Amino acid sequence: MKAGPLSTLNRQIGVHVSALTATKTADGLIDPKLVLAWLMSSLGAPGFLIGLLVPIREAGSLLPQLLIAKSVQRTARKKYWWAAGSAVQGLAAFAIAASALLLTGSAAGWAIVASLALLAVARSACSVSYKDVLARTVEKGQRGRVSGLAGTASAIAVFAFAILLSTGLLPREPRVIAGAIALAGGLWVFAAAVFCLLEETPNGEDKASGDALAAMLRPLREDGELRTYIATRGLLISTALAPPFLVMLGNAGEAAFGNLGLLILASSIAAIVSSYVWGALSDRSSRQTLMLAGLLSGLTLAAASLTAFASSSTVAGLAVAGFVFLAQIAYQGARGGRKTHLTDMDTRDRKSIYTALSNSVIGLLLLAGGAFGLLADWAGPETVLAVLAAMSLLSCATAFGLSEVQRDTD
Repeated sequence: MKAGPLSTLNRQIGVHVSALTATKTADGLIDPKLVLAWLMSSLGAPGFLIGLLVPIREAGSLLPQLLIAKSVQRTARKKYWWAAGSAVQGLAAFAIAASALLLTGSAAGWAIVASLALLAVARSACSVSYKDVLARTVEKGQRGRVSGLAGTASAIAVFAFAILLSTGLLPREPRVIAGAIALAGGLWVFAAAVFCLLEETPNGEDKASGDALAAMLRPLREDGELRTYIATRGLLISTALAPPFLVMLGNAGEAAFGNLGLLILASSIAAIVSSYVWGALSDRSSRQTLMLAGLLSGLTLAAASLTAFASSSTVAGLAVAGFVFLAQIAYQGARGGRKTHLTDMDTRDRKSIYTALSNSVIGLLLLAGGAFGLLADWAGPETVLAVLAAMSLLSCATAFGLSEVQRDTD
């Protein structure tokens, strides 16, 4: 007996949630900002290699998308791009774990950075294909919940990891962290296998726009909604850039890694309590979600900046964790809102191209965001946070100009 439409939809959602939960948990276990930085420091890798982790991870997963978008667009079933990207991320994670177990010093650092670069490029294939697959397999009105459910479930798993680290039940030793990274690799491979179970309707080959880069850039000229979306998302990179400068407020210095468990806990709790709520709100209005996320980020970062100006010595420990908690809630809202908005936008069957265009622009902005580190050295982290707060608040104005895409018909 054939399954009805509702059971089919539930099965599709189940596949998405299972795969995304696995990959999001893997992301938490291998977090370059905290976990890989700690691991490389413990292995004696040079500081300049540790400094490359976040730029390689972020830009490496965004900038290649414009190059592969056309190939993804021409593929009948795009789920295989996502599955392949997830599988390669798993292999790269295994390589990172092996490097940590077998190498030390500069050799370990170079091997981990190279493996992370491979992981980032593979991630770009997942990113450029996912929204198209989601739009083809899950109905509008349910898509934000998919990401929200997966975000909550994975945050609980990472929360447990943070508890084990912060209580000492899980020793903070390179071999133990390497084991966690190997587990992340297994989760990515598992997600690849599960994702292949999706029932995706194939599409015909897109022959209209050709291979020219100019044709791929055409939506930037033709679609005002896309330009407004990219402007909003560009301003909201403030939510991604803020955490390191919040940590700097506490003058953490050498204590930064000692507070690793506390900061991961704050981030995990923020995801647990907000992911599903933001996802459900995004299904109602991704435009309003982006506005609220920008407002919360702006107020949080402004408060952190003003507190630092008033008395930087009081901003430490639990206070920093509190700011991180609120900032991560805002980050979850910005992340969920922008994903759902782009998925629900009318892209005239060019969702892969739209995704690649927006992600490539954001990748360039994130690279430029490295200049905030220089500003922090010159004027202090509170000044950087004030600038990031202004960017967040300005995003509310640009998000106001977006369309209510959830009210449109498919």
